Amino acid sequence: MKLQCDVEVINRMLPTFGMKNKGKSSRAVLSIGKHVDSLCLLICTSKDRSGSKYKLKENIEKFFTWFVEEGKATVRLKEPAVDICLSKADINGLKNFLSAARLAHRGSDTDTLALSTLAPARARDVEKPKKKLTILSKKDYPLTSNFPYSLEQLQVSYCKLSRVDMRMLSLKALRRLDLSNNHIKTLPSTIGDLTFLAELILHNNHLESLSDALCNSTLQASLQHLDLSQNRLKVLPARFCQLRELVNLKLDDNKLLQLPFHIGRLTKMRYLSAAHNQLTVLPGDFRKLSLENVDLFGNPFTQANALEHTIHLTFPLTLQELTLRAVVDRRIPYAPHIIPFHLCGELEFWKACDCGRACLSSYIQTAVSMNLHLVSHTVVLVDNMGGTEAPVQRHFCSLVCYCEFMDSCVQRGLR
Repeated sequence: MKLQCDVEVINRMLPTFGMKNKGKSSRAVLSIGKHVDSLCLLICTSKDRSGSKYKLKENIEKFFTWFVEEGKATVRLKEPAVDICLSKADINGLKNFLSAARLAHRGSDTDTLALSTLAPARARDVEKPKKKLTILSKKDYPLTSNFPYSLEQLQVSYCKLSRVDMRMLSLKALRRLDLSNNHIKTLPSTIGDLTFLAELILHNNHLESLSDALCNSTLQASLQHLDLSQNRLKVLPARFCQLRELVNLKLDDNKLLQLPFHIGRLTKMRYLSAAHNQLTVLPGDFRKLSLENVDLFGNPFTQANALEHTIHLTFPLTLQELTLRAVVDRRIPYAPHIIPFHLCGELEFWKACDCGRACLSSYIQTAVSMNLHLVSHTVVLVDNMGGTEAPVQRHFCSLVCYCEFMDSCVQRGLR
């Protein structure tokens, strides 16, 4: 029976001699096993890898387990008069260890215990768990050893990686992954297995696309910061906006022809940077954003003119169009096991008309100029002329809605 945790051994007799305990815990390995003819507890630390032994049978005065659900507990021994304070332990492992210690104290049912050999601990077992690792050259990249399982932050840059090392995807505690300045072309969908990942930095790689699987992963609930700047992306997947916890999104210096169609669903996003791409117009959903800062400098935006429009209307409306509009307008649940898969794809790209109704494949499309200050507190100039306006798509489900919009534009003197 073994347990890895932080341990502080407090001598209860020190205050009687006017002395104080150091009050500092150390990473340790605790083992319960046989020594001579008795069950003992062995505590090994980095400073004392051979360990200190404590008798357990009929020698435990009390267990303090009020905070066991936080990975903390204290075992009070009779002889010597010490308190063994445990912390930062795996909760289930701690509970099993305390149960084994109780049995050892009673001296009953010891045959059922999974006893350990009371041997000195290995150096790696008593090292403090490593939380952060930075690798900035290929010669420092680990080829024969694994990454520390306890890592919460990992940066691997300038290593010429062409793909994500699958060993990284086993680091379940990872919260920040920085793979900037490499040669990565694709991301494995299993990167979504990093359930606590809040920051993913892929600046200056060779990415050409992202998969829908990545956007459907557990990253939906964790990812807050995503840096895809200086890659080769032309489009983002349809389901990209399911990453609804995003706060900061960097897309600078790619080849993006458009932003995600339903970008307005990213309601928590406060910082958006998509400078130096190939954007000519912003999606209509852009009007729903509420940002602190937006940077769209260096995109070839077209001059918006509501009179210039594209008509995709069909008369009469097809049965499919009518049905899909009804599904959206009435918020009827749908999924691939309910309706054909290709119809689910159609529904991903429904457009909102000014009248509030939905349209899918039958609509009129135009663009109007919008001052970006309407959606962002701070706006980086869109061009060298000091402008803060950009064209935004507008969709209309019928000629009636389009004509009403044009009438209102004329009344307000808008173009």
